[in-house]
Amino acid sequence: MFSFVALDFCMNDISVIIINYNTAKYTLKCIQSVIDFTIEKLSYNIIVVDNNSELDDFKHLKSNFPKAENISLHRSVINAGFGGGNMFGAQFASSKYLLFLNNDAMLQNDCLGILHSYMEKHPKVGVSSAQNYDEHGKHVISFDHDKGIRKLIFGRGFLEKNFQKTHPKRKKEYTEPVTVNFVNGAFMFFRSDVFAKIGGFDTNIFLYFEEMDSCFRLRQHGYTSVLVPEAKILHYQGVSTGTNKTISKEGFISHLYVIKKNYSLAKYCFIKWYYRLTFIIKPKKWFMLGLAWRGATLSESLKQKQEVRF
Repeated sequence: MFSFVALDFCMNDISVIIINYNTAKYTLKCIQSVIDFTIEKLSYNIIVVDNNSELDDFKHLKSNFPKAENISLHRSVINAGFGGGNMFGAQFASSKYLLFLNNDAMLQNDCLGILHSYMEKHPKVGVSSAQNYDEHGKHVISFDHDKGIRKLIFGRGFLEKNFQKTHPKRKKEYTEPVTVNFVNGAFMFFRSDVFAKIGGFDTNIFLYFEEMDSCFRLRQHGYTSVLVPEAKILHYQGVSTGTNKTISKEGFISHLYVIKKNYSLAKYCFIKWYYRLTFIIKPKKWFMLGLAWRGATLSESLKQKQEVRF
């Protein structure tokens, strides 16, 4: 269970945690965007975790790293994944709020000030997020719906049309805060005490679906997840993780793990068999067939293939 020491004596309003993995140039830009757009009245620190990048990338990051008392760099001896890397960084935090910020997400306005103010006024919101735009200024999806049976069978469009209260339109550019199932993992602004209460990120998950899992646990504790569109970020799509068959398999493993962990055995079995049968009739998914029939367990996760590298 994750916990904070002496939370009543926090030194900062906000701790910003950023993971670098072989993309130092984006990490440096991300850090600078926080510095440039955050109002002076807020006290904050930036904690950067290098998730065992290649040595050249880490050296570039280290040699160009800002020299400031409130900005620190920590290198992990393994690639701990999204959740593990962020949990590694969280141990250096001592703030009322935690912002887990992808290194390919750049602040476009005073996101920290906007969300700090919003969260102070809404104590039952456990996590909030900013509205996302791509590098061309086009609005992109900033939240999603839980990936359960209804979503798999009927699709997002059907749910958004017929269950608008619980399934707000993802592609809409909002002007007012909206409660959602889970926010985009590129920008997650948590209350530190609530993050501690739910146990932080589940480090069994190497990559993907950490947002669905953590926001589910927030709901179990009576807290909501909210998109606050006044806060805006530029999010370079796919830079931090990339897209390939290996990453797709990892996402599948993570999804089944989160379903099995948080929902009924019947729901888990239905979804597992749904994938097994639908992959057969989808040639583009044939590379996942073997994984699906083996059960896509955590034993096949990339997490099990990490090697210690000092």
